[in-house]
Amino acid sequence: MPEMPEVQGLVDFLDGRLRGRTFSTVRVTAVAALKTFDPPVHALEGAVVSGVARHGKFLDIAATAAAGDLHLVFHLAKSGWLRWYDALPATVIRPGRSPIALRVGFDDGSGFDLTEAATKKSLSVSVVRRPADVSQVATLGPDPLDAAFDRDAFAALLSGRRTQIKGLLRDQATIAGIGNAYSDEILHAAHLSPYAIAATLDEATVARLYDAMVATLAEAVAEASGKPPADLKDAKRRGMKVHGRRGETCPVCGDTVRSVFFAERSLEYCPTCQTGGTPLADRRMSRLLH
Repeated sequence: MPEMPEVQGLVDFLDGRLRGRTFSTVRVTAVAALKTFDPPVHALEGAVVSGVARHGKFLDIAATAAAGDLHLVFHLAKSGWLRWYDALPATVIRPGRSPIALRVGFDDGSGFDLTEAATKKSLSVSVVRRPADVSQVATLGPDPLDAAFDRDAFAALLSGRRTQIKGLLRDQATIAGIGNAYSDEILHAAHLSPYAIAATLDEATVARLYDAMVATLAEAVAEASGKPPADLKDAKRRGMKVHGRRGETCPVCGDTVRSVFFAERSLEYCPTCQTGGTPLADRRMSRLLH
């Protein structure tokens, strides 16, 4: 799933190419992906792009049309991606027979497709007058790299929360933009179990976790900056120390990276770095060992 750093990489890439460009065509080819009907999608045609921004893991292309400001807001979900073209293909897309959910073209001939190859479709596309008109955007928590989101603000979010820290980091209404992969990386950097309870963390641990969160995400954003969409996924994988590296050696201590599996995802961690050397049980079979 694309998370904050990759989405920011897409924002930077698109903003440099689309600002000042005019939408020439917007075609939804997967009807289930479109979550809004007013304004209609075709209202974007003829609108001029004024900028590209990010809200958590949502990407927002802002444009000015004759009828007022419009925003094309989309979320790539678990298996969606953006495929960029300097020259948009002229091929006809057959709804239901292609992984392409949305095709967007601009006045210089460039454009992009939003694709989703998975069986379970969850990519979302909205055309709205304000980003907050997308309900999931309106309920987002603070951005973890916002200068105003300091250690004290982070500590206040954790205070009294009887929630496992892994789940809290992934909760978009609490903190926007962090998903399964970067929560694994942040917790590894902070030397913290994914099942630690937020409310039980002492001041020093909260500070260590905050610093790990900011450093991990800032490094990933810097790595994504300037890369075209086709290179962002590989850059993400290369930067991971534990996530997606089950059975490999932890680069910090040399222990073996382990996994815990759930119905639709897994988490990765290092026992030596994070759980005092004790492996966590596979949740498919039993509960946590400690």
